[in-house]
Amino acid sequence: MLQPNVSYENVSSSPPPDWRLPEGVPRGVWEYANRTHIAGDYDEEFATNTLFDFDEKVLERAFPTPGVFVDLGCGTGRALLPFARRGFRAIGVDLSPPFLRIVGEKAACERLPVERVLANLMELGCFADASVDYAACLFSTLGMIRGRDNRRRFLDHVFRMVRPGGVFVVHVHNRWHNLRDPQGRAWLLRNLVWERLRGTREPGDKFFPYRGIQEMFLHVYTRGEFTAEVASAGFRVRELIALDTVRRHELPRPWFFGRLRANGWIAVCDRP
Repeated sequence: MLQPNVSYENVSSSPPPDWRLPEGVPRGVWEYANRTHIAGDYDEEFATNTLFDFDEKVLERAFPTPGVFVDLGCGTGRALLPFARRGFRAIGVDLSPPFLRIVGEKAACERLPVERVLANLMELGCFADASVDYAACLFSTLGMIRGRDNRRRFLDHVFRMVRPGGVFVVHVHNRWHNLRDPQGRAWLLRNLVWERLRGTREPGDKFFPYRGIQEMFLHVYTRGEFTAEVASAGFRVRELIALDTVRRHELPRPWFFGRLRANGWIAVCDRP
């Protein structure tokens, strides 16, 4: 199913010039992936965030029987390791050597057979066609890919990898949730009017300071854009779960302006 894994133990973390950044990876995302302290503090920082518990329940429903599960943007393995414990063939893919090292350390402590792949999500040719039963891309990892064409290229890879009858679960943030605060409204105005007129950024592209990174990148979606992008890759959305404003539970009464109120969405998608 996989070609030999790329070694990640000796990857340099020296910042490359912009022209050498991996395709679809903005500088802020590259810095996020390569800063050891971010990976090291990740579990502690999110220890009380019940979104992880909610995500796990969604995945348990979507992935009912053991099979091959690939976590695309696996981070520290919080979504991946529970399935390794249940007998799934668990494969974690990430751009970050520090995150993958932590996944390996956790798996070794529990003697879990977890496979790790260092890869840009644009370059998943190491996976054979129809070789995966289940795939997940959580914590807005899809939104960390810059460029509509690049995000579509990633989704095309996932569709190719997942076997017919398989399931793909993906999470994004909601663009209109920025209406809730003054800074968010100011960003929306700039992004949707001034930057769009100048053609400097796609609608939904955000750059913001995060944990010492000056310009972290995230693309935030409208509901229509999200569902259309997933469907254009060939997936059928079985369930679209709107998340509440603090991303810890399902949004109550999603029919009541849910497109504006939701913090984001989790889509459970079938591969026809």
